[in-house]
Amino acid sequence: MTDGPKILIVDDEPNIRDLLTTSLRFAGFAVRAVGNGAQAISAVLEEEPDLIILDVMLPDMNGFGVTKRLRASGYTAPILFLTAKDDTEDKITGLTVGGDDYVTKPFSLDEIVARIKAILRRTMHDEDDAIIRTGELSMDQDTHEVTVGDVAVELSPTEFKLLRYLMLNPNRVLSKAQILDHVWEYDFNGDAGIVESYISYLRRKLDQHSSEPMIQTKRGFGYMLKASKV
Repeated sequence: MTDGPKILIVDDEPNIRDLLTTSLRFAGFAVRAVGNGAQAISAVLEEEPDLIILDVMLPDMNGFGVTKRLRASGYTAPILFLTAKDDTEDKITGLTVGGDDYVTKPFSLDEIVARIKAILRRTMHDEDDAIIRTGELSMDQDTHEVTVGDVAVELSPTEFKLLRYLMLNPNRVLSKAQILDHVWEYDFNGDAGIVESYISYLRRKLDQHSSEPMIQTKRGFGYMLKASKV
């Protein structure tokens, strides 16, 4: 077996499992494949894969339910959804519960491999890079702990990803399109309401512990995380 990143495939269709397993092993990944949600949860506990390819429609529980249980258990590695439905509402649901990307069936194997590599480049980092600090904010990318000063702040997986993107670009105005592309990795047909909602969620959680508002709105341009001196 290869020593490459560990990928868990979760799909109830044997032909898709076999196709993905063969292709990903050829691309240098260590692969395990299972056919339902219960097996997926057990496999994560046993092996802690670096990424999961998760079908939304499974026989025992859907992929969203699997994701919720995994995120609640503390599993933080990326999840790539597979779905037969090219539906914006489903995409928003999947990404909101903690997914990282979405691929619609039928898919290109080259696209799957490219998306996996892109996600892993963003999420697999050296230990020295685990801590991000911006002003009063501190983020541990390994433990997903966020603090404002000395106060711990609980964030959802999507809130964490959004804050991480802002912290990696302090004092820089980021458009809604840029945020959609980097945090949700999807074009929601121009509907940027989800960005506004999550910015609002973050503000409520951060500003109650901060000496001044952290996320600024630049009307007509986007949002900026102000990196104040502590």
